[in-house]
Amino acid sequence: MKISSLIIALLLCIHFSHSQILPQRERADIIDMVLEDRFNNLLPQLMDRTGFDMWVLISREYNEDPVLKTMLPSTWLNARRRTIIVFYRDKTKNTIEKLAVARYNIGKQIDSAWDKEKQPNQWKALVDIISTKNPEKIGLNYSKNFGIVDGIVKTDYDEFMEVLPQEFKPKITSAEKLAIAWIETRTQQEMEIYKELVDVTHAIIEEAFSTSVIKPGTTTTDDVVWWLRQKVTDMGLKTWFHPTVDIQRSGEALQSHIVSFSDRPKDKVIRPGDLIHCDFGITYLRLNTDCQQHAYILKNEETMPPEYLTKAFADGNRVQDIFTSNFETGKSGNEILLQSLKQGRGEGLKPAIYTHPLGLYGHSSGPTIGMWDSQGGVPGTGDYPLYENTVYAIELNTTVTIPEWKKDVRIMLEEAGFWGEDGFRYVNERQTELITIPKR
Repeated sequence: MKISSLIIALLLCIHFSHSQILPQRERADIIDMVLEDRFNNLLPQLMDRTGFDMWVLISREYNEDPVLKTMLPSTWLNARRRTIIVFYRDKTKNTIEKLAVARYNIGKQIDSAWDKEKQPNQWKALVDIISTKNPEKIGLNYSKNFGIVDGIVKTDYDEFMEVLPQEFKPKITSAEKLAIAWIETRTQQEMEIYKELVDVTHAIIEEAFSTSVIKPGTTTTDDVVWWLRQKVTDMGLKTWFHPTVDIQRSGEALQSHIVSFSDRPKDKVIRPGDLIHCDFGITYLRLNTDCQQHAYILKNEETMPPEYLTKAFADGNRVQDIFTSNFETGKSGNEILLQSLKQGRGEGLKPAIYTHPLGLYGHSSGPTIGMWDSQGGVPGTGDYPLYENTVYAIELNTTVTIPEWKKDVRIMLEEAGFWGEDGFRYVNERQTELITIPKR
């Protein structure tokens, strides 16, 4: 699909000035344009792929189904009263109907199909639509393993099933596969935005890991964390999680993954010779990034990082290469995980992989490819297969023994990666060498 002039204007705005983020009104135009494309071009494909001809989403204000929330127009920050959306796909006519069993149109894409004066009961108005369309398979958002697509609450489910005629009850089934597909699948428009969004994320980290922010011997890890938070706020953006900045250095034991975020050392002073690491992501135009990078604080006599750290970092890149080479459409997350770990260990590496889908949510729906504490596979979410046109936080690490430090270090990397018909690619490059402070 041809990218509109509005998208091009967005990309130019971001590319030439990382601090010049679109004002809210122009953001709304982008959000609604992308949503229109997803409704009219993507959703029919996904309903056909998963075999649904009707999808019913039900939410109440401030208790929104996470999937329905991604379908609201830019001017709707929440559902209103009880909001019910019905999508009906007629494959023979190649049409998609988008109906709201609500008092209002839901933006320009979903028309109100409820006349309360003629039918005061909202549930019966929904049943009237179902009876008229007479679908073969009706999807509701409930799921045992995927929280994002488990959006219908018990009250709404019970009230709906109570009024639904018996003849339609056998047609009700979990919309898990359809809902995951909606959440995980990226369009061409979204990928153009994503490339620049990752570029902005990298630029913020580059500034954070520089002498404009870090004064070795004075600046603490928490100083950098709060600089990141403030920078994002000043740019008119948001973070979807609180950033972390941590230190590995000679003479200090490698910290276990078991140490919780709340227990990690804070306010450690950054010193020459430190290997520092951040975990940072932003939210913009309903998409999310998630990135981990490393920097080395040069000692006075140094012009580059020690060769043993450069080699350790290269091992981290090698684990990335092994991992992404095992991507294959239809493979489950667990299959990709186990194949990658076996290959990495066969090369003498000590990898750990804990990659998650990335997109409309930070920890999104789709195949989970390992968790840091589940390196043997993840039941349920890890059994879900890899589909094309999906984005992942390629999150992993490798542990490397550093004799010069008399300890192990952990190279922890995370970058947004895209899987499509042409294979794997990073959304916008990856870190391939240590950032140095000061820059060499």
